[in-house]
Amino acid sequence: MDWRKFITIEPGKRSGKPTIRGLRIAVQDVLEYLAGGMTPEEIVKDFPELTLDDIRACLSFAADRDRRLMV
Repeated sequence: MDWRKFITIEPGKRSGKPTIRGLRIAVQDVLEYLAGGMTPEEIVKDFPELTLDDIRACLSFAADRDRRLMV
């Protein structure tokens, strides 16, 4: 998945944190929900502006970021 189609970084939004499609929902928020035990379906139910592809993009972003840190 190409997370670049879903994740945006804007200096004036959420202090420049990566967000989903310019919304005020940060990638970090979604990752913390997942780490806390929420399923992707539960996250989408609580935040109807999100899609399952948005959740997958967050995971892809995190994996790519981790991969770049290892190089």
